[in-house]
Amino acid sequence: MANDLADGDSIEVDGSGSNKYTLTNTGGVYSCTCPAWKHQGAPIEKRSCKHLKRLRGDDAEKARVGGAHFTPSKKTTAAQAAKAAAVPPLLLAHKWDGVESMVGWWMSEKLDGVRAFWTGKTFLSRLGNEFYAPDWFVDDLGSEPLDGELWVDRGEFNRTVSIVRRQDRSDHWKEVKYVVFDAPKKDKHFEYRIEFLHEHLEDCTHASALEHIVCKGETHLRDELARVEALGGEGLMLRKPKSSYVPGRSTTLLKVKTFHDAEGVVVGHVAGKGKHKGRCGALTLELADGTRFNVGTGLTDKEREDPPDIGDIVTYRYQELTKKGVPRFPSYIGVRIDATMTAPSLSKGSPKASSSKASVTQGSAAATSKPKQSSLAKSAAVGAIASAAVAKAKAAAREKTKAKLAEIARARATGSNTAAKASSAAKAKAAAKAKAAAKAKAAKTKAPAQSVVSAKGSAPSANAPSAPAAGTTRYFEFVDGSSSKFWEITTSGTEHTVRYGRIGSDGRSQTKSFPSEAAMQASADKLIEQKTGKGYEEP
Repeated sequence: MANDLADGDSIEVDGSGSNKYTLTNTGGVYSCTCPAWKHQGAPIEKRSCKHLKRLRGDDAEKARVGGAHFTPSKKTTAAQAAKAAAVPPLLLAHKWDGVESMVGWWMSEKLDGVRAFWTGKTFLSRLGNEFYAPDWFVDDLGSEPLDGELWVDRGEFNRTVSIVRRQDRSDHWKEVKYVVFDAPKKDKHFEYRIEFLHEHLEDCTHASALEHIVCKGETHLRDELARVEALGGEGLMLRKPKSSYVPGRSTTLLKVKTFHDAEGVVVGHVAGKGKHKGRCGALTLELADGTRFNVGTGLTDKEREDPPDIGDIVTYRYQELTKKGVPRFPSYIGVRIDATMTAPSLSKGSPKASSSKASVTQGSAAATSKPKQSSLAKSAAVGAIASAAVAKAKAAAREKTKAKLAEIARARATGSNTAAKASSAAKAKAAAKAKAAAKAKAAKTKAPAQSVVSAKGSAPSANAPSAPAAGTTRYFEFVDGSSSKFWEITTSGTEHTVRYGRIGSDGRSQTKSFPSEAAMQASADKLIEQKTGKGYEEP
């Protein structure tokens, strides 16, 4: 091999004339910003170009893409039919309606990994794409078809995706576990299949059977859900006793989550403000019915520097839908590699949904669309757009902001800040609630929730939530241009109270109760993350 790039590295190379192109290795998938690479019809992991061949060598590129560089034919009917035939017949879940009794159903943790069907020879995704696991990873799996999840850890969905989509069968797979929850070809009831899995996988090095416990009732279910979500888990899965494995969506398999997951197509990028100035502030997503909304919470610094492409399908988490069908409190999870979806604007080929990267600025009259550039170039472009779009507004509001800040400072100094007084009252009220909750807790002891055990009979490592401890209050402010707002959260026992509004006003408040203190803390932590992601800071 003439040369190569480490995972996550980029290099700029000379093209024809004065053009320069950027080569990047992301999780074993090589890309180039040249037109020849961008305009190929092949999947991104199967694309190559003369610049990649020049860097890595012809043999290395041929081995990576499975043959010499080619331009796929538009006549792909036969190939599509073959791929459709390879799609594994998976059992899929419905959502629990919250009404049906789950007593006696089998309960397990819902893992946030990548669904993988073991054919007896290879792993296939839900769409029939192969995952190239190393031989040492699958040597002891056997020939029995299995249904499970390739999983790294709670909260490591993006890491899992980056590893399993690689084609080099690298040592990165040492981080992955194959957690198996069914044996599709065993024509027996669920209890038999689970017992078979424990015996079949007992001596496997990198695979194990997912543990299940019997649900004792709704209180048991909700306590277990709160415990798992507080540890960073996705939720729970429920299996009907004595049920069969039937391909397709079935009411014998139900998922239970406080927050819902869904997919959307990236159709734009919102320029960041404040601490995110100069990079992506949020993704503009479009649903199949044309609904559009922005998702900014959940993006890492790296993802803000190099956000998902226009046309990428991403998973987001939300609390509920508004009356207009818009997700409330959406949070980005990651790019999906095993799903298909079409955005109406992309299928129509509208200017706002071109196949190249688009940067959408808040406060600007229109969206601009430019060819994909390197990460640094994209960041610079987003920053330039953001500056141009908001510079005039910020200049006009600067003096007003200074005056408002001076007014707030004087109010604090004299103790006449109404919000501060309201905050003190809220703290006193919260302290009283905390005292009452402590008495109630002392009068009644509650048995700890039963643990859901994962791979090899041990629960995955837990991360303590970063929400405020019970009985405390945290206060945040957001001051930018004409905006001058506060947000406060007080936790007490199994409740938290949120108060918000313009600085200097009493604001509005809302109290929410939870089945356990762990669930309350998980919710508070999520709310704080959302607010700080939007630029709120503790004074």
